[in-house]
Amino acid sequence: MEKILKLFEKVTVITLLGLMMLAVLVSTVELIIILGQEIMKPPVLLLNIEEMLEVFGFFLMVLIGLELFESIKAYLEKDRVHAEVVFLVAIVAVSRKVIILDYKETTPEMLYGMSAIIVALGLGYFLVLRALHMHGTDKTA
Repeated sequence: MEKILKLFEKVTVITLLGLMMLAVLVSTVELIIILGQEIMKPPVLLLNIEEMLEVFGFFLMVLIGLELFESIKAYLEKDRVHAEVVFLVAIVAVSRKVIILDYKETTPEMLYGMSAIIVALGLGYFLVLRALHMHGTDKTA
């Protein structure tokens, strides 16, 4: 029974890896198309703030996809989720939200909440890296 569950888990993770590869590829192609369309609009080769934020937001979405891909790949290889990768995905996702945020429509409470999330994620990432370094398993330094 345990072998069947392990096989099911492995097939599911490999399927997720394939789907994430497809999603990152499609997102990258779409980013290329969006960037091409935006820089070809008059005035050519110039982007206004809204267009730049759209491109940056989409760029960060591709990076989030790549980080998720790394997380799935690490799980497949080592059969465990790496906390530092999860923190990086969360930090990039929150950063993307902050970059594309419309500050005219956002309440102060929302900004305070996002600030608290950013501080908590940064502190958590620092502590995870510190713990890995102390145990001699730090591969990022």
